[in-house]
Amino acid sequence: MENRLKIGITQGDVNGIGYETILKTFEDPMMYEFCIPVVYGSSKIASYHRKALDLQTHTDVIADAANAEPNRLNLVECNPGEVRIELGVASQESGKAAFEALERAVSDYRDGKIDAIVTAPINKATIHSESFSFPGHTEYLEDRLGDGQKALMILMNSTMRVALATVHEPIAQVAGSLTKELIVEKLEILHKSLKQDFAIEKPCIAVLALNPHAGDGGLLGREEEEIIRPAIEEAAAQKIQAFGPFPADGFFGSGDYRRFDAILAMYHDQGLIPLKAMDMEGGVNYTAGLPVVRTSPDHGTAYDIAGKGLASEDSMRQAIFAAIDIERNRRNEKEIHANPLKKLYFERRDDSERLRFDIPKE
Repeated sequence: MENRLKIGITQGDVNGIGYETILKTFEDPMMYEFCIPVVYGSSKIASYHRKALDLQTHTDVIADAANAEPNRLNLVECNPGEVRIELGVASQESGKAAFEALERAVSDYRDGKIDAIVTAPINKATIHSESFSFPGHTEYLEDRLGDGQKALMILMNSTMRVALATVHEPIAQVAGSLTKELIVEKLEILHKSLKQDFAIEKPCIAVLALNPHAGDGGLLGREEEEIIRPAIEEAAAQKIQAFGPFPADGFFGSGDYRRFDAILAMYHDQGLIPLKAMDMEGGVNYTAGLPVVRTSPDHGTAYDIAGKGLASEDSMRQAIFAAIDIERNRRNEKEIHANPLKKLYFERRDDSERLRFDIPKE
């Protein structure tokens, strides 16, 4: 019986390196042992990239993701018309093509035709339209598939997992965006994700300070004392193991990040600069907190190297592996808790102690 997951992969910006990373990833036949890939995009565009890069990976066009076959790179046509390819150029046309692929993948996920979604990079400016008025994938997926649940962006590699309290706020607005309630909410989502998605029974979370030297007792800012520390204390009351706030420079510089299962950073660059400095090509962006499992390579469209054969597929490969692992962890966790034992007790009989299970009848 087929037990490989169907992983939907959106084409992203067609003038960037999305197709290059996808095609390079599935040049390795071993990848088909792990999943059934379903690319959402255009066979013509895929063929253009394949020929331009002299790659051997072929796609098999299918009418419906429900018909995806194992051991092949399935492709669902999302851009039936002509799409002009201008490698390395941001265009409204490429943004529209990226959106159409994303919409189809989301629709198929909602209909149960795929098990998880991996998104190739988009250009946020060109995809923006009346239909897509979001800062990025994270906010879009929260709106389309969240069912009222809040999303949390986690960037991860083989060294660390970094979650973000604020994501795409301008730096001048970060401090004003932070509240105790927001940080507690992010810690709750992160804690649940570490248990459910990463199978960590008792997660340990580090919380970074906002200001230099963690505010130096209020001399360099009051956010640590008035917002972040009270949030950590409230999370601790909920049995969430969160510690800090730690000054970011010393925390990363000393290697203390190795002692924690995840880190909650206060803003985008605070957490992502050290993560990307350590492993730029192997990072993965994961959208935690939602019913859907969605991952993405931790890089952009890379217009400067598009079509030159220089893009590494490592991050795309790791994004696919992460989606598979997380979806399987969720299923395992759900199965484990589906029929918990209601009562477990000891009974003495004939001077011997025997373990008995009291399983209520249906």
